[in-house]
This record gives sequence, structure tokens and C-alpha cells, in this order.
Amino acid sequence: MLSLSFAYQRTDTVPLMSDTAAAFLNSLTDEQRAKAVFAMDDERRLFWHYVPSTDIEKHFRHPRWGLPLKEMTPAQKHLAAALLSAGLSRTGYIKATTIMSLEEVLRVLEGDSGERRNPEMYHFSIFGRPSEKGIWGYRIEGHHLSLHFAIVNGQLAGSPTFFGANPALVKHGPLEGLRALAREEDLARELLGALTEDQKREAVVSPTAYPDILTRADRKAALDGQPSGLSIAKLNRRQRALLEALVAEYAHNMPPEIAEARMKQLQEAGNNVFFAWAGSLERGAPHYYRVQTPKFLIEYDNTQNGANHIHSVWRDFDGDFGLDLLEAHYRFGH
Repeated sequence: MLSLSFAYQRTDTVPLMSDTAAAFLNSLTDEQRAKAVFAMDDERRLFWHYVPSTDIEKHFRHPRWGLPLKEMTPAQKHLAAALLSAGLSRTGYIKATTIMSLEEVLRVLEGDSGERRNPEMYHFSIFGRPSEKGIWGYRIEGHHLSLHFAIVNGQLAGSPTFFGANPALVKHGPLEGLRALAREEDLARELLGALTEDQKREAVVSPTAYPDILTRADRKAALDGQPSGLSIAKLNRRQRALLEALVAEYAHNMPPEIAEARMKQLQEAGNNVFFAWAGSLERGAPHYYRVQTPKFLIEYDNTQNGANHIHSVWRDFDGDFGLDLLEAHYRFGH
């Protein structure tokens, strides 16, 4: 348990989560609870995806599980928003709600009826019984947003964490100029621009960007056979600071306790940190990057819809869905 105590600290966020989750559950009818509540060991907790809810039904032959916003009363929607906020920083909450708002942009652009593109098609699921010291979790998921939290005896895990944006840049209409995930691209480009030509040759692992993040929506994050890219050991002080700023952008989408644990993992990785880029170096063209350490992986991809469609994710190689915390609990707790 000693190593886990470094990565997951007991936190004031857990009481906030448990209180907001309980308030949300108390507001639901029995019919709504049947859609929103699952056992912690339910296999459905480990299924996740970032495509629209109608596509889940089409491709996987089951619905997106959980209670969607569109089936909530106005009061319940406010409590759901509180639960979303409890699991994110202020910056992360702004990104999440902005991503949700892009569904209305897509509805207008595509002439959709609102069945596929709908900012209220975000589903809330509670696993187990919310408490400060018990074992439970929750998920908030819809198109381009998938957030997973697990609480085990007061310890908190918060991955996978997926944020996407389509369009990445709104080019027309009342939201023209909006970029939901601007810094995810801009900080990576600043780091890329600071590299020497020799460093770029090592960092750029493919002249063609991958069509999506390599881990996609797999239950287990893995990058078998993929080149690592440029080692942090070959970066100067300014370049290291830029890489750290990029990681911090992802880490600080989360509450302070999770963000600090993530940044600590970066520091503990030492020189075992790699930055890789694939695709064009020019803005507006398809591109991909990742930051990889022994503990976590960041992936970002912008190739679809004329390179105006972002997928980005934080994965913990062992800690996704709080599985490392659960394993430790069952190994030592009994």
C-alpha cells in the first residue's frame, strides 16, 4: 500500500463527491434509479466510449448505460451539474460543458433532428453506494466526454479521462472562434517548435498521423510495438518546462488532489518520459502526439473532419477505473 499512498492521497474531494452523488440519487424516481444505479462490480462499469449515444446502440447493440440529462427534471439537472463539477477543476468543468455545447453546433451544421446531436445526451451512472470511506464510483459520459471516478476507502482514482471537440475550431455561426481544447494543441506546438532539428527527427515517429488515439476505447491502455519518441533526458531546461506545462494542462482538468498526484507521477518518472509526434508539423493539418511514462499515457489526435476534430485522453496503465486501488483493497483489506 505504500506506493499507492504516493499516487492517491486522502482528499477533501471525496466527501464532496459522496455528498453530491447522494443528493443526486435522492432526487431520482425509482424508474430513474433503475437506469442510473449499478453495482460496483458490474462489468458495465468498465465499458466506455466517446462516440454519440445513438452510435453505441448501432455498433455495440446495447444502449449507453446511465440516466441522460434529457430524462431529468430541471432540479435534477442542477444536481447532475454539481456531480460533474465535483470531479473536475474549474478549468476541467468549463472544458466539459463547452464540449457538451458543441453538440448544438453539430446539430445545426448537420441538420440533425436532435436525436444524434443533443447536448442533453450525457449519461450519469453511479456504481455502488456513495460514501466517504466505502467502495463506489461514478461515470459521466456522452459524445466526446468520458469521465470515470472510483473511490476505495477514501482514496480516489479518476481515469480514463477523455475530452474531445468537434469542431475543434468553430468556424461559423454565433460561436465562431470557439476552441474547447485550445491549449492541448497550442502547448504541444510550442514544445514542438522549441525542439532542434535533430530532436524533431527523434520525436516525429511517423510522417502520417494516426486516424485516432491508439488506445481508442480499450479497457486496458497499451501501446504494443509503438516507437517511444524523444526522451525527456534529451531536453534542455526550457524544453522540459514546456513538456511539464503540457502534462499539467491535462492533469489540472481534475481536482487538486488528482492533479497533484498526476504531476508527482511525472516527477517520479525521471528520465523515463517520452514525447512523440505523428503527422504534419503545420497547423491545420492532421497531427497526433502523446506523452508516455511508466505510469500514465496522454494521447491527442486531430485528423478527422479536415483536422478539425480532437480526441484527447489521460490513461493510467494500472490505475484506470481504480483497478489498482481495488486490487490493493482485496489483497490487504481482508
